[in-house]
Amino acid sequence: MSLLLRAPGTRWGLSPRAGLLLGLGRRARSGDEKRDSYSYVIVGAGSAGCVLSNRLSEDREASVLVLEAGPKDVWLGSKRLMWKIHMPAALVSNLCNDKYNWYYHTTPQRHLNNRVLYWPRGRVWGGSSSLNAMVYIRGHAHDYERWQREGATGWDYEHCLPYFRKAQAHELGPDRYRGGDGPLHVSRGKSDHPLHHAFLRAAQQAGYPFTEDMNGFQQEGFGWMDMTIYRGQRWSASMAYLHPALPRPNLKAESETLVTRILFNGTRAVGVEYVKGSEKRKVYASKEVILSGGAINSPQLLMLSGIGNADELKKLGIPVVCHLPGVGQNLQDHLEMYIQQECTQPITLHSAQKPIRKMSIGLEWLWGFSGEGATAHLETGGFIRSRPGVLHPDIQFHFLPSQVIDHGRVPTQQEAYQVHVGTMRSQSTGWLKLRSANPREHPIIEPNYMSTEADVEEFRQSVKLTREIFAQKALDPFRGRELQPGSHIKSDYEIDGFVRAKADSAYHPSCTCRMGQPTDPTSVVDPQTRVYGLEGLRVVDASIMPSVVSGNLNAPTIMIAEKAADMIRGRPPLRDSHVPVYQPRSLETQR
Repeated sequence: MSLLLRAPGTRWGLSPRAGLLLGLGRRARSGDEKRDSYSYVIVGAGSAGCVLSNRLSEDREASVLVLEAGPKDVWLGSKRLMWKIHMPAALVSNLCNDKYNWYYHTTPQRHLNNRVLYWPRGRVWGGSSSLNAMVYIRGHAHDYERWQREGATGWDYEHCLPYFRKAQAHELGPDRYRGGDGPLHVSRGKSDHPLHHAFLRAAQQAGYPFTEDMNGFQQEGFGWMDMTIYRGQRWSASMAYLHPALPRPNLKAESETLVTRILFNGTRAVGVEYVKGSEKRKVYASKEVILSGGAINSPQLLMLSGIGNADELKKLGIPVVCHLPGVGQNLQDHLEMYIQQECTQPITLHSAQKPIRKMSIGLEWLWGFSGEGATAHLETGGFIRSRPGVLHPDIQFHFLPSQVIDHGRVPTQQEAYQVHVGTMRSQSTGWLKLRSANPREHPIIEPNYMSTEADVEEFRQSVKLTREIFAQKALDPFRGRELQPGSHIKSDYEIDGFVRAKADSAYHPSCTCRMGQPTDPTSVVDPQTRVYGLEGLRVVDASIMPSVVSGNLNAPTIMIAEKAADMIRGRPPLRDSHVPVYQPRSLETQR
């Protein structure tokens, strides 16, 4: 078995013109000064940056540099063994350390008992796709129709679906909704755990439909999750896009390189300044600088570079390049809770997390990428509408045959199963701001969770609906006492108190450089992903979402980058009209 986990790539020859471009472009002369120069400089090798690195370097006459603040994701990278990134079941270990994690925290949340919430974000090749739970969810078709209404012209469902397909290689093969030969491998769970089957039966007994593909015709209902796992290994954006492209001579990817500011000539972005080790350097872009740092890092770098609210920047002594007050605003995230039930049979993952058993699972996985280490175990879930009249599902479930405490930083205590449940389209929005002009200092993150009465009511309903599913006959053979919230939590007042005490981030920050029309003062980029008021500068990542989608964010972020790559290369947009989407027969009931 090879311990060098690197996807195959093909080195190809260049035309004389392309060779001349690459030979002179990277060390171009400006007067007597030698300057590192590329066609495109991409800041961030996360989910979006990896896609762009691959797609833009397909053009043999373009040179591409991608700069990542964290380490490489290769197994023996950066003088440390990094196999845990590639082992699906080790996701908690990735989330709970700062080796390849920005390790952010929010401000004390006024409506959540003043708790400071933990926000892990990827700082490694692959970004958060190297740390996440590998759940592949696209969101609902209506999310993209909403984007169009919110000013993101050309980002409706018929223009986005082809890019989801282009990215994907689903193990079940292609159809009208799935892709079959893209770089991103997607699979279904293989564990066949009895609790997953019982949970799906219980959901149907509670009146909800079974859906064959929650990323296809019908999101609504419960079914088997899609996951970015391939042959027992995490299939991050780095494995899917960056590694196969690295043999190309016109692509260079750096690690442990912190970009500190964007360089401008007037209002045109011409490069970036960065720190590598203890050395400060500059690199230039003849075509464009593209920010793909994510919903925190991209607005942070814009503000550090003088792009944002002019009054706020002046207070920190940052010269203003462009007054753009929407930078860092409109912060949206998904909040969720864990509803936990004691299991009366010893079949959960509790025993799998004991030292000797963990070692056995790890060795089995290292030997053949199989066994309990080859899945993240979040293999079933679903989407429902919280109440009558809701157009499409606004509550999401992830079921786990185990117990998670404090993001996994506290070991499981007993045999138990749980569901992660939360609302998808919160009315609460927040912001982030610079703490100082120091690029190494984390920004102030204010999600403003649970600040509307509608959010309180939806989370209260989420608890009640989950309890109803857990009470169904299918779970009778396994059901013990309710561990969380606990059977003593009954009234609306008590449920609301539980939510304030226990709700936590689902790790989906977005929308801080929102895409929209120039007439909207909160917009940061136009529908072509170009930053307003400037030239040669784009943002391509989850920060440009006009509003958060109804589901996990990794798949939509990859789609955004696929679509943006065509825009950058001047290609006509892909489109697929009149794709059918499930609509409930009546909105008078939520089931």
